[in-house]
Amino acid sequence: MPALHPFHLAFPVDDLAAARSFYGGLLGCPEGRSSPDWIDFDFYGHQIVAHLAPDETGVAATNAVDGHGVPVRHFGVVLPMDQWREAADRLTQAGIEFVIAPYIRFKGEPGEQATMFFRDPSGNAIEMKAFADIGNLFAK
Repeated sequence: MPALHPFHLAFPVDDLAAARSFYGGLLGCPEGRSSPDWIDFDFYGHQIVAHLAPDETGVAATNAVDGHGVPVRHFGVVLPMDQWREAADRLTQAGIEFVIAPYIRFKGEPGEQATMFFRDPSGNAIEMKAFADIGNLFAK
């Protein structure tokens, strides 16, 4: 698999202090540049930017995937399995309310993966997933 290039994602939040606490504190994402209207975070090597835009936040629609209602609009990261387990434990211990609690999806199929969904304080859905074999990331 070729080296991946970092992606950039800008998303709305309704409270920058809450975003800073959630992304920087709970998720451990180092903070980059910021202004009174936005904050850059290093999200596992990718640049995400929380922009203050209260009118743009809210819960999105869901689609059924493996018997769960997956938020249609979400972003996330594919982690090594040990990091995924550590993140699941940290979020569980912090009392995060999961949209979809940590579990193994598509068991026994080529796309078998660990996944979990949760929301940030502004309602943005985040997925963290892992594969026992990263070579199955795009398996059919």
